[in-house]
Amino acid sequence: MQCLSYYGLELELYLLLEPQRETYLYITDKLLARFLFLTSVSSDPSDMQFSVMKTDERVSTRESTVSVVVGKKTLFLFNLNDPDNPIDLTFQQAYGSIVSYRWYGDGYIMIGFSRGCLVVISTHIREIGQEIFQAHNHKDNLSSIAISQSLNKAASCGDNCIKIHDLSDLREMYAIISLDDENKGVDKLAWTDDGQLLAVSSRIGSLHVFLTKLPILGDACNTRIAYLTSLLEVTIANHVERELPVTVSVEVEPSFVAIGVYHLAVGMNNRAWFYALGENNVKKLKDVEYLGTVASMHLNSDYAAALFEGKVQLHMVEGEGLDAQEERETRLFPADDDKYQILCHALTSDFLIYGTDTGVINYFHIEDWQYVNEYRHSVSVRKVFPDPNGTRLAFIDDKSDGFVYCPVNDRLYEIPDFSPNIKGILWEHWPMDKGVFVAFDDDKAYTYVFYKDAIQGSKIILAGGTEVPFSHKPLLLYNGELTCQTPSGKTNNMYLSTHRFLGNLKDLGPNELTQMLTQTLTLKRFSEAWELCRLLNDQSGWNELGKACLYHMEVDFAIRVYRTFGNAGMVMSLEQIKGIEEHNLLAGHLAMFTGDFNLAQDWYLASSCPVAALEMRKDLQHWDSALQLAKRLAPDQIPFLSKEYAMQLEFTGDYSNALLHYEKGITGNNKYQDHDEACLAGVAQMSIRVGDIRRGVNQAIKHPSRLLKRDCGAILENMKQFSEAAQLYEKGQYYDKAASVYIRCKNWAKVGELLPHVSSPKIHLQYAKAKEADGRYNEAVIAYEHAKQWDSVIRLYLDHLNNPEKAVNIVRETQSLDGAKMVARFFLQLGDYGSAIQFLVMSKCNNEAFTLAQQHNKMEIYADIISSESATNEDYQSIALYFEEEKKHFQAGKFFLLCGQYGRALKHFMKSPGTEDNLAIEMAIETVGRAKDEALTNQLIDYLMGESDGMPKDAKYLFHLYMALKQYKEAARTAIIIAREEQCSGNYRNAHDVLFSMYSELKTQKIKIPSEMATNLMILHSYMLAKTHIKHGDHMKGARMLIRVANNISKFPSHVVQILTSVVIECHRAGLKNSAFSFAAMLMRPEYRNKIDLKYKKKIEAVVRHPSTTAIEEPTTACPYCAFQLPECELLCPSCKNNLPYCIATGRHMVQDDWTVCPHCDFPALYSEFKNMLETENTCPMCSERIDIAHLKKINDCTQYLTPENGDQ
Repeated sequence: MQCLSYYGLELELYLLLEPQRETYLYITDKLLARFLFLTSVSSDPSDMQFSVMKTDERVSTRESTVSVVVGKKTLFLFNLNDPDNPIDLTFQQAYGSIVSYRWYGDGYIMIGFSRGCLVVISTHIREIGQEIFQAHNHKDNLSSIAISQSLNKAASCGDNCIKIHDLSDLREMYAIISLDDENKGVDKLAWTDDGQLLAVSSRIGSLHVFLTKLPILGDACNTRIAYLTSLLEVTIANHVERELPVTVSVEVEPSFVAIGVYHLAVGMNNRAWFYALGENNVKKLKDVEYLGTVASMHLNSDYAAALFEGKVQLHMVEGEGLDAQEERETRLFPADDDKYQILCHALTSDFLIYGTDTGVINYFHIEDWQYVNEYRHSVSVRKVFPDPNGTRLAFIDDKSDGFVYCPVNDRLYEIPDFSPNIKGILWEHWPMDKGVFVAFDDDKAYTYVFYKDAIQGSKIILAGGTEVPFSHKPLLLYNGELTCQTPSGKTNNMYLSTHRFLGNLKDLGPNELTQMLTQTLTLKRFSEAWELCRLLNDQSGWNELGKACLYHMEVDFAIRVYRTFGNAGMVMSLEQIKGIEEHNLLAGHLAMFTGDFNLAQDWYLASSCPVAALEMRKDLQHWDSALQLAKRLAPDQIPFLSKEYAMQLEFTGDYSNALLHYEKGITGNNKYQDHDEACLAGVAQMSIRVGDIRRGVNQAIKHPSRLLKRDCGAILENMKQFSEAAQLYEKGQYYDKAASVYIRCKNWAKVGELLPHVSSPKIHLQYAKAKEADGRYNEAVIAYEHAKQWDSVIRLYLDHLNNPEKAVNIVRETQSLDGAKMVARFFLQLGDYGSAIQFLVMSKCNNEAFTLAQQHNKMEIYADIISSESATNEDYQSIALYFEEEKKHFQAGKFFLLCGQYGRALKHFMKSPGTEDNLAIEMAIETVGRAKDEALTNQLIDYLMGESDGMPKDAKYLFHLYMALKQYKEAARTAIIIAREEQCSGNYRNAHDVLFSMYSELKTQKIKIPSEMATNLMILHSYMLAKTHIKHGDHMKGARMLIRVANNISKFPSHVVQILTSVVIECHRAGLKNSAFSFAAMLMRPEYRNKIDLKYKKKIEAVVRHPSTTAIEEPTTACPYCAFQLPECELLCPSCKNNLPYCIATGRHMVQDDWTVCPHCDFPALYSEFKNMLETENTCPMCSERIDIAHLKKINDCTQYLTPENGDQ
């Protein structure tokens, strides 16, 4: 008890309690030891109230603050926990006096003032003195205020009206009630505790009572709902199927409402009225009285079930009544001999379901009129909520825990994170969302999902929570939309927060879309998840969708998802299992795909194919688990699994257990010989590793595998067991390793035995060093040779074996620098300076070699050697200076050229005396070509033209000079002159070669060929071809070529008569009588007649005396440019005026469909003719290079060879 005292103005509490003075005295006597607070105020106190001030830290919820109105002007706050600091709040004089005030919420005070103002303040110490809200509610005066915490509403009265505010948003006016008949105004107002009624008294003595909220009564059946819209009116609506609402007027204010497929029931106390719902009207059927006050009622299409006083009455809605005699008309539960109380019930289309105080849930099948299922729970069952089909039942027990019961398999699943304040549960009625339900309390609706077919088994998860508006009662859940009944007799639809993805998705960002994707996957809404993944366009989203499909065993949809983002491996795996109908086996496969191998094993073992668990463990190389499974599922697999497990243990270093499993892996069956050999090999290796060396070595020697002997040898070598290791290496024919280990043992005898089989140079070297140390040089030199230690071999041959020839050969073969030095030193001691110089150069000791050559007059030898080696410019310059002093101009010029001193080189080459091959001139040309110096060029040209010494040189050197300088046009002109001179001299082959080489060079440099050069080359080549054809007896081809040559006979002045004679003879042989006569007549001219060979003179005279005009017409072929038909040996097309390319094998013009080229010189030839020629001749008639007939290719597209060449003439 807490006391407050006033005396004078400080009025004591006992004065207020005067009628109960005896009680006060008794209390005072009993509580004399308690402190009595005493404080003073400035004016008369009134309207004292106890409450709790708002603070940062709530120490206690006990009422510790006393508030009182002082002088109707100020509000005095006295905190019992802080008596020394009372608070006196003063308000604006314009508000008037304080009429009334009320505490509410978390330390807020609403104050009404006489002039119509309504003010809200906070008692938090930081907000003291600040007005949270202010409104001028009434024009003239305000007489009273009242607050309903249950409704969360505040009311004020004044003048002749009442104004109501919602405490959650005071700025909005909730309602205004006018009392027009009250001329003198209203006086006081107050709410009932539940907020349902608001009473207002007037100054003339009347009392008005208003209904502020309807009783929230409602029910749902499938998607149809019924709810109270006024005290005597029920509305039936079906928003899902878009049916028009139907209102039903009832006779009494109901305390319960129930809706069925075809009926509506309302009632109060022990009486219920039933209505039939027609298409266009509602018809009252009957009213029924029950044996007790009805607590709740449920309907289906035919029956009603009413719960009263621990019993349930099941009866037909349109039957005769509760006293009907037929069995299926009515039944009372429980039976008389059952001693339990029914606490809750539900009615589906097929079942009556009820829960009892003993924890029993019974399913009564209406069609068979008998119990079909019973479940016993540990405590009383308070509420039951079946899903639309009745196959799942959510219930709340006496401990306020929630569960879902499946009568099909008699399994119970606890609802996680279940609030103890849950008022009810609604199942989702949308057919595609089976298993979704919400549990709701006064403030929130919690969305749950029941996963029936998931690889981790059936379970329930909490998907999320949604705020429910104040005083809203959920009635129906359809496709994430919650239909709630409001206190005003209306309904309000709202989407659950877990179903936000059902709205517009276009303007959302990636984060929002990702959150919605998580929601859809939680709710198993895979079609919506597909659209979200498509909008996100992110592989991680597709991957999450695929995993969710696997988790929920949606194989076909998973295939579609994984195919979309290109996971071919998963698609192929799922395609293989999608036809499996057995749940457990399919779940095992899917669990394996998700990486949960333990769960996969559990599913496999529970399936019709438990061996799949063993196969999975084998594929995963979980050999220990595979062995445990094999003992039960496939004992014949144990040896093979033991071997694999042993290999794994060996890899991890557990050698003793590896040995044990290798031994278990031996089958002793010849059928598995390879397997047994692998196990025996493992036994050998593990025996060595665990220290049983003798057993391991013996096992390895017996084993046929060379690799095993090598591996065991390596293990023994690491263990420093060298003799056993070498023995195994030798048995395995790993002679290099064996010899290496024997060397470590210093067992040279064994090394010598193995040496013929050893290939390692290192081992040979070690053995050679040992033998050299023993003085056994022959054996040592052989070993050094095998080790490729050539310096040591040379050293032994020179120093100990006295075999310099062998040493010299080795130096020349190996080009060893150190060896060359040793040999040079050896020859120097013998006085063989030439050989010494040679080997000094070979050993890169050029300075020593030069000095030696200079001292002993061996510079020519040194020069010859150094010129073939890669020496420095300094070396070349030293030699050049030496020869310059010795007046040896050619050698001096040669080495000045090598060291890049072109002017001095040219000077010495021009001073060099002439030789038959004029090598000095050629070297001078090469020097100028390298120098690219115009002065040097002019100097050499003057020398070649004879201006310096009056002796002109051969023109071919000028040609070579132009070629070296890459002055191809000048070179071409020179070449033509040279060829003309050669031609006049009768050297036709030389002329041909000069023109061909120049032709090829110009062609390579892409310079246009001079027409004179091309014509001269063609005529000379025709002459060469004529000789070839005549030699092979082809007189027609020979005659045609000779006719071409004879038509240009002026270019062959040295052999005019001989060529004309050949033309006459070949034309006569070929039957070309007219041509033979023409050229024979030419021979009869005086200037030629006496020069005719006497052997042919009479025949030619006979041809002239007896002329024949008959002639064989020359065949025609197509022009390769324009396809005009012209004689095959004609090289100028009269149609397109093009010079035609000619065949180097026949001299005829080319045709497109029989084209080839020489692989070397790229000159064209008729493929068929060239091929025939190469069968007897193996060289090209143009470039004289050897040709393999297999390399000759026919060219189908000869366009590139018909394109005119670029460049200027």
